[in-house]
Amino acid sequence: MDYEMGGGAERRLRVLFSRIGDVLGNARRRASFAAYALGLLSEGERKSMEPIASRTCGDPDETGAIHERLQHFVTESEWDDRAVRRVAHRHALSAMDKLERIHTWIVDDTGFLKQGTHSVGVQRQYTGSAGKTANCQVGVSLSVATPTEHVPVDFELYLPKSWTEDSARRKEARIPDDVGFKTKPELALDMIRRAADDEIPFGVLLADSAYGDSSEFREEVRFLGLNYAVGIHSPTKIWCVDTLDRRYGEPLSVRDLALEIRRDNGFRRVTWREGTKASLSSSFALRRVLPFHQDSWDAAEREVVWLLIEWPEGEAEPTDFHFATLPLNTTTKRLVRVVKERYRTERMYEDFKGELGLDHFEGRRFRGWHHHVSVALCCFAFVVAERVRTFSPQTRWQESDDAIACSP
Repeated sequence: MDYEMGGGAERRLRVLFSRIGDVLGNARRRASFAAYALGLLSEGERKSMEPIASRTCGDPDETGAIHERLQHFVTESEWDDRAVRRVAHRHALSAMDKLERIHTWIVDDTGFLKQGTHSVGVQRQYTGSAGKTANCQVGVSLSVATPTEHVPVDFELYLPKSWTEDSARRKEARIPDDVGFKTKPELALDMIRRAADDEIPFGVLLADSAYGDSSEFREEVRFLGLNYAVGIHSPTKIWCVDTLDRRYGEPLSVRDLALEIRRDNGFRRVTWREGTKASLSSSFALRRVLPFHQDSWDAAEREVVWLLIEWPEGEAEPTDFHFATLPLNTTTKRLVRVVKERYRTERMYEDFKGELGLDHFEGRRFRGWHHHVSVALCCFAFVVAERVRTFSPQTRWQESDDAIACSP
């Protein structure tokens, strides 16, 4: 994950483990948490419970007992995932805040490829991490980012109706009675509410069209006090507005509006970042619009938003559309840079899976999946905090023309 441990890293790790131990509540859980977390942080290639137990104990005769203790801690023990995750993200954010301020919250989801049908939540479903439909679990995440760092703070397992509506599967996976079917946007909103309750500093909420297409999702994000910049699909309809944000004309799709803008030469090239081989740039158009929905809401009560359209050179059609609620003085370049921050999440998933064993859990139960992810979140938070400490205080981010307004 491209970080270096400082001289005080071991002491800071003990402090973090002690705070988490206070939440876990007893010596047995403390010891099991430490063994499991150190196993995830280790250089071992496989980071499921049995290999961790083997690396923890040099005596093969004791490995079985350690494996049993880890298995009980992860799959059976009744400790509070949210409380543990809160300790972890506070540890990371306290270090990050000394260098730069939080400027985005990012919702996304990732797949966990599986064999068979017994792992909780598994079925054939689309996952962006594989780029196809596959037999997998899907986890929805919330992460927060500064201009240079990115830390996941929460995760939820998506349970398809094939699990929530099957009593036998529910019993086998020990899904709690109060856990029912929720869409991915609903799971994301649960995490956003928790983050707001935990007083994580606000940032612009970023998400792809799987979330942004939901008007209920966008409205709830605004109700909670965040700005958003979220993807939408091309058939989404809008009204055009004048310079006073008054709507005019008939509703049209954002694709049709993009075609009109293209005919008027309204797209401009924007570079948002210097890549390793070349500048990252594309053509964009930015317009004020009023989202159109066929529901009971009065159009006069709807919020006028920015519509950002991307039409890369050589493409026959525009490829990406985003609604955003950033301030009126927002420039196209600024909004492009904000939207493109979402793609850092893919690197975060790669690090999380490749270095910290996020997708190595082999248990089948609902509690076990969330407990495993909680320990992995703690490890990621520690790594980010250590990496941040290698930066010079002189690199502290200052307010500038590219600063992002984080709240209405």
